[in-house]
Amino acid sequence: MKILLTGVTGYIGKRLLIQLLEEGHHIVCSVRDQKRFGTQLFKNNLDQIEVIENDFLDEKTLDNIPQDLDAAYYLIHSMSSNEGDFEEKEKISAENFRKALEKTKVQQVVFLTGIINEEKLSKHLQSRKNVEEALQSSNYGLTSLRAGIIVGSGSASFEIIRDIVEKLPIMITPKWLNTKCQPIAIRNVIQYLNGVLGKEFTYNQHYDIAGTDVLTYKQMLLQYAEIRGLKRTIFIVPVMTPKLSSYWLYFVTSTSYFLAQNLVDSMKIDVVATKNDLAEKLGIHLFSYQEAIKLAFDKIKQNNVLSSWYDSFTSQFHTRQVWQYLEVPDEGCFKDIREVKTDDETATLNRIFSIGGTTGWYYADFLWRIRGFLDKVFGGVGLRRGRRNMTELEAGDSVDFWRVLYADKDKKRLLLFAEMKLPGEAWLEFKIKDGILHQEATFRPLGLSGRLYWYSVLPFHSLIFNGMLKKLAGK
Repeated sequence: MKILLTGVTGYIGKRLLIQLLEEGHHIVCSVRDQKRFGTQLFKNNLDQIEVIENDFLDEKTLDNIPQDLDAAYYLIHSMSSNEGDFEEKEKISAENFRKALEKTKVQQVVFLTGIINEEKLSKHLQSRKNVEEALQSSNYGLTSLRAGIIVGSGSASFEIIRDIVEKLPIMITPKWLNTKCQPIAIRNVIQYLNGVLGKEFTYNQHYDIAGTDVLTYKQMLLQYAEIRGLKRTIFIVPVMTPKLSSYWLYFVTSTSYFLAQNLVDSMKIDVVATKNDLAEKLGIHLFSYQEAIKLAFDKIKQNNVLSSWYDSFTSQFHTRQVWQYLEVPDEGCFKDIREVKTDDETATLNRIFSIGGTTGWYYADFLWRIRGFLDKVFGGVGLRRGRRNMTELEAGDSVDFWRVLYADKDKKRLLLFAEMKLPGEAWLEFKIKDGILHQEATFRPLGLSGRLYWYSVLPFHSLIFNGMLKKLAGK
């Protein structure tokens, strides 16, 4: 089948792409920027992939969608967007998608959304319901799969639970921890998405998909702690306002504040699935919550996390056109340039491509942690995002509070762009040439505050960057 796949660089889309390629389908990958689409995971199936650039908020970019499509997946959302009204953006995007698909021969559109069984819905879930309605068309069959909490290595829910339980032996928590939900393993989600493809009995139908357990968020935290062999105590207090709850989630976990706001808003509402027989019809074995946690850690232990929620770009990052920063500027910039001879280029290169995350920054990690904490205080991403894979990087990956713009081991170069809160723009580049490791930090200041910032951190550069350079070179 010829399939249009949106959201292909996101957490779900990247995993679904792998599955669809294994099934032998031809996949048209719709991305907002081709530079964002890494091919490392799909290098053996490039003949099955066609990449097109689309922005579903802009109808003018949709003319290149092929006419001979058999099916399409709509995996676009704006839950973490902090730009304007995300509800309106989601509706416009869905309407433009529908209009574009109505011009093709597509037979089925598959939409992954949220469980919306309560009368009173959060802003996020109401938006998801509106999108589902906007996608409906007489030209094709719409199959809507409604999921709650998705648990898997790299999923937002799993990483937030992991952050909370691993770091807090005693928790003072908001009352929404008593809300009920029905989590589902990411493996089951992919099985559902792949399983309904081409099944005509699913056309113009919606199904709740969920695992076997109905749990409160408190039970989910305690069961995670049990699996990890941790003793945790949770006190629920009724005095936390939604704003305080959002700040609590933001500072304790690796989530952004805007995502935390939407999560808190959604977590006040029970998300329990209505029973159906879709799993039986598709031959899917549903996992329990504890099984989903164990499966996630199996992937982590194998260093085989295929995708992570924090590698997805926000609308703000796309609007910023981050790929313009691939060319590191010289004019109007401050630079810290250092180099050292390395006796083993391969070992040095492996260290460079393992930087950040659990490996750390090789020197003065406590100073990096302080900088990450300050970034969180001022509304940044902080250091908690870590990285998806411990040894491999590709363009678009996140590394703590940096974003990978260029990563090529063959060319012995890694270029990072800062996502931390800064009065300016910053790059960190590593490259090896003729046995010499070159390390270059570039900062383009914004006004007087940018210049003051550079001179205030300059005393630490000699300590941090010089120590890091030597460690990378194996000195």
